[in-house]
Amino acid sequence: MSIDDALRTFAGLPVVSWEDGAGGDPASVAWRINNYYGTERFPALFEELMEQTGPGGPVALIVQDWGASHRDPFPAGVLAGNADRLGNLRALFIGEMSSEECEVSWIRHGDITPLLTAFPRLEHLWVRGADGLELTPIRHESLRELVFQSAGLPAGVVRAIGAAALPALESLELWLGVGRHGGDVTVADLAPILAGRSLPALTRLGLRNAEIADEIAEAVAAAPVVAGLRVLDLSMGMLSDRGGEALLAGQPLTHLETLDLSHHFLSAELARRLVEELPAVAVDVSDEQVEQQWGGQYTAVTE
Repeated sequence: MSIDDALRTFAGLPVVSWEDGAGGDPASVAWRINNYYGTERFPALFEELMEQTGPGGPVALIVQDWGASHRDPFPAGVLAGNADRLGNLRALFIGEMSSEECEVSWIRHGDITPLLTAFPRLEHLWVRGADGLELTPIRHESLRELVFQSAGLPAGVVRAIGAAALPALESLELWLGVGRHGGDVTVADLAPILAGRSLPALTRLGLRNAEIADEIAEAVAAAPVVAGLRVLDLSMGMLSDRGGEALLAGQPLTHLETLDLSHHFLSAELARRLVEELPAVAVDVSDEQVEQQWGGQYTAVTE
């Protein structure tokens, strides 16, 4: 599914618009809200949502645009300040906008740590966009899935994840992006995550959309975290034969169920070797890219 395709399900629930209503049990759907009129209107929209979802609020919430997402950070305080009214909330996606609505590199955020501290029972957190994004290392006992989709993820966010205590986290997906959009993550920043000590439950790791995909592959080839994974996703990035060779020469990957390398710059020969040498693994080497004469290599999501 493209970043421009709106989710039909989220956290295992069908998505409905707040304008359409659930047509039944409000806890049986994921609610999507979208604000067209400016950030100052968002608190009123939140109240309208609460009227439809009833006591405890939604189980799953998707916030599309909060009104001026290219200019104003997501108003996290509206949700965090109403945590006592949102006792049902288990899944949250902030910024589900297509490129026509707002380019992913333009989506503004601030410090999202208050959302995690305010909702200790939150299990799924997705964030799209990373301009101004901040995160502080915390302990969160319930979070099972954490996704950051960006054209350039700040290194401070990655370091905060590596320093956090997330004992229940099963799936971590980071779209690292490129330097020109603020993606300044290095392999050294990823080292605590790749060590795996603070993520004992992790079974799915996605280091996607990365300009430094070859360096990541070289680090992953010896990373302790890999032994506990079922899914390793290095897709959407600038992976070339250098990274592919490192994966083949490194630790065994035969225990994986899935190795996703789609959108890559591998040669046809090395792509074939990866598939043949991991016959019991679902190796995805689709979406082969060709280096451009003027633009060189590129990640899948950028502008």
